[in-house]
Amino acid sequence: MIFYFSGTGNSRWVAKEVSTQIGERLINIQDAIKEDCGFSLEKEERLGFVFPIHGWRIPNIVTAFLDKLKLTSTVCDECYSFCIVTAGDTIGRTMERFEKKFLKINTNRKLSLHAVASFIMPESYVGLPGMDVDTKEKEKNKITLAQHELKRFIETISERRSKTNEKSLGWNELHRGPFPDFFSGIIGAFFQKVLITDKPFRVVDERCVKCGICANVCPVNNIVGELGMKPTWKHNKKCLTCFACYHHCPHHAIEFGHQTKNKGQYFFGRRKLHSN
Repeated sequence: MIFYFSGTGNSRWVAKEVSTQIGERLINIQDAIKEDCGFSLEKEERLGFVFPIHGWRIPNIVTAFLDKLKLTSTVCDECYSFCIVTAGDTIGRTMERFEKKFLKINTNRKLSLHAVASFIMPESYVGLPGMDVDTKEKEKNKITLAQHELKRFIETISERRSKTNEKSLGWNELHRGPFPDFFSGIIGAFFQKVLITDKPFRVVDERCVKCGICANVCPVNNIVGELGMKPTWKHNKKCLTCFACYHHCPHHAIEFGHQTKNKGQYFFGRRKLHSN
């Protein structure tokens, strides 16, 4: 089974590609977390996690899900497990942070992280000065490269490759970037404390057509809105600042304070996916 979370579609695309190629069931974390999060592993079933990087850390919704997740199996002692993260640039020490949470999952079987990967995908974070979506050319190049890298990684997990007496496959190839401890540590803490918030979101009245799309795409149901209603944010501290609402708005009527003024929009599939 493959658990995934995605705000603007990059991780959803990766998860679906993997699921299709290796034949494992796909489970959306934003739906699963609403239930008891108890799952049973079937014989020879692989266990995967796919999610984006939020501020060089694990998204809050994924962390909450891992804390709640309960895995059981009566047909195997250990299952093959992997994790894939997507990012517009670097991931810092996110995978190391994930591994610590992963090994603490409530389960009756031994867990090991056999293979890991990070894929650079089109940028969607626009919440800071100087940060914007990629140009069309850069977006195309990132997706093309990710397609090739993902194909190779799928071969790895299809064959259940892993190393013995060493770190799992893929650790040396992760896009950690410079000063990974600093970015996942001090900078990541700043992101979580200050920048992961719905308070700056606002609606530009003259652009809003009250279509309800922003409320429908919010992964944590943090927006009150429907057809014919101007959207409002709940300010209940559940916002992930994933910018799904901003990027999916068909009339660019949502802004994040003044940080998103004149910036672009992106979600996977907005433009036709370029083939190999």
